[in-house]
Amino acid sequence: MTASGHPAWRRRAAAACRWLFIPLAIPVAAVSVIRAVPANWPLLGVQLVAFTPWVAAPAAAALLVAFLGRRRWQQMAAVSLLACQAFWLFPVDVREPAAEVAGPRVSLVAMSINAELGGADAAGIVALVREERVDLLAVEEYTPELARKLTAAGLDGLFPHRVAHARDGAGGTAIYSSYNLAETGVLPNTQFTMPVARLDLGDGSGSSLRVVAVHALAPVGDGLDQWRKDLATVARADNGSGPLLLAGDFNATYDHREFRALLAGTGGSRTMVDVAASLGSRLVPTWPMRGYRLPGIALDHLVTSPDITGSGYSVHRVERTDHAAVVATLTIQVP
Repeated sequence: MTASGHPAWRRRAAAACRWLFIPLAIPVAAVSVIRAVPANWPLLGVQLVAFTPWVAAPAAAALLVAFLGRRRWQQMAAVSLLACQAFWLFPVDVREPAAEVAGPRVSLVAMSINAELGGADAAGIVALVREERVDLLAVEEYTPELARKLTAAGLDGLFPHRVAHARDGAGGTAIYSSYNLAETGVLPNTQFTMPVARLDLGDGSGSSLRVVAVHALAPVGDGLDQWRKDLATVARADNGSGPLLLAGDFNATYDHREFRALLAGTGGSRTMVDVAASLGSRLVPTWPMRGYRLPGIALDHLVTSPDITGSGYSVHRVERTDHAAVVATLTIQVP
């Protein structure tokens, strides 16, 4: 027993916890600052903030060792860091699904899948389309070889309408639909092709849904500036009127300031809704499904204008691609 009245082993354990607090708290604090401060952070910061939800674990561990270490300033710091993580895990700025109002509505099932350089299992994609009764499909990293495989697997029989820009590598994109579909252009100055199409809702009133198949460049290597430009271009795709769906691989999570700016209407005309976030599923990962030893994060999204209500959101693994497919039912308020 020491003069302070505590066994020596307890003093040694408390001292060890005080030292252990530092390597636990520093990375949590760093990610927290990046998440909280709206700045154009450099590449490493942008990559780290994508994994913000996973930082809650070391934040909780830091709180535990702070109380074991019995240092008041460490305890206060740990409580603050964990409170930030809890706030970001359950953000208050997520838009709830819009309340359905009286009037005509059209429902369709939308799906998006990044095919990883066209290598995704075409038969698996078609099987998922059949199983989920998909009406609208966006495919990123759509190659000529994948187009042939999808046709051979029977996709053309399910979707008679298609807007397709097949490219070798990662640059191609396609939109398939069971509804009449007409291409109206592509988004300008993007690294990968992002076609824009008008989908006839078939309700007899001439109402339509604008669809943008999204594939933003990943913020890796020297791609950071282009990633920001791509997301800003996607935000400007909203002209402020009529139903709009942005479907695809944004290479961004809800914790990225640039993605939240898109949802807030920065650069566009209206606030937008991330279907997964509005239904409480924003933490369900869509990448990486294979090939990387990293915690899972949600890079693939279905984003809609506020006159569309999402339901039944789900995430599905597809063989031979590192991205999961995202699927949801969209109920569109017809003007």
